[in-house]
Amino acid sequence: MDFSEDNTKGFVLALLSSGFIGASFIIKKKGLRRAAATSGVRAGVGGYSYLLEPLWWLGMITMIVGEVANFVAYAFAPAVLVTPLGALSIIVSAVLAHFILNEKLHKLGILGCVMCIVGSVIIVIHAPQEHPITSVQEIWSMATQPAFLLYMASVTVLVFILVIHFAPQCGHTNVLVFTGICSLMGSLSVMSVKALGTSLKLTFEGKNQLIYPETWFFMLVVATCVITQMIYLNKALDTFNTAVVSPIYYVMFTTLAILASVIMFKHTTLLSAADKSWLLRNNFWNCCELLPNPVCLWEWRNICSLLIGAGKG
Repeated sequence: MDFSEDNTKGFVLALLSSGFIGASFIIKKKGLRRAAATSGVRAGVGGYSYLLEPLWWLGMITMIVGEVANFVAYAFAPAVLVTPLGALSIIVSAVLAHFILNEKLHKLGILGCVMCIVGSVIIVIHAPQEHPITSVQEIWSMATQPAFLLYMASVTVLVFILVIHFAPQCGHTNVLVFTGICSLMGSLSVMSVKALGTSLKLTFEGKNQLIYPETWFFMLVVATCVITQMIYLNKALDTFNTAVVSPIYYVMFTTLAILASVIMFKHTTLLSAADKSWLLRNNFWNCCELLPNPVCLWEWRNICSLLIGAGKG
């Protein structure tokens, strides 16, 4: 794929974003540990003492910088190009966790990170050129099409089930519960960020989109999703190793964000048959990044057992 100027800007911003976000995981983890040692109440069991910890706020600021870069990247490039570049955040967090948090990165973990990067690079190479968007109302019409409304309803139901039923029972023993909530909400936040970023880009170009209520609605969705993600990501980081949380969160979030993007923006209609084949094949490759980690395999088995048990109950 030949990169357009906008795609190149989105690509560079997404790389910078992933570096900041990967580092923020480690800084926030250190802050969570320090807050738990001071107050005796961990974030994983409902404590909020980390809000008084300067180191956690440093990590939060680092993450905000990364998310702002990510936000701007979505205004220039399609989600199927920007989202897979989050692979870099896994490498940054895994390497820093190895040296700073003493969470050892073994050979299989290294293999998983390499597979993740290779899959992401191939997805980026075969990402589509984006259809020009001229107004926020055009995005609104995409967001209110039946297929995407069904996706949003499904995500909302799944999040409520995870929060109300699974989180109290097994959230502290199964990493997929907290990361699942973050990933599901994240897929909606990506679409809203894409809409809001495009609206602001058009506004700065002289086509004011702030006069439309749809712009403010997307802003409300972004705020809701980001706050929810922050709460449950803190719980996941406080309860489980960063080396486990980062890859699982990345794969689930990336897969769901690409799925949401395909449904809402119909990016696959802009791809050649060969590019579609590569995109599907290498998104599967990205998911296989989990396989080298036996902890992740065990968690997949546990969540399947829980879902089956709930169905029988």
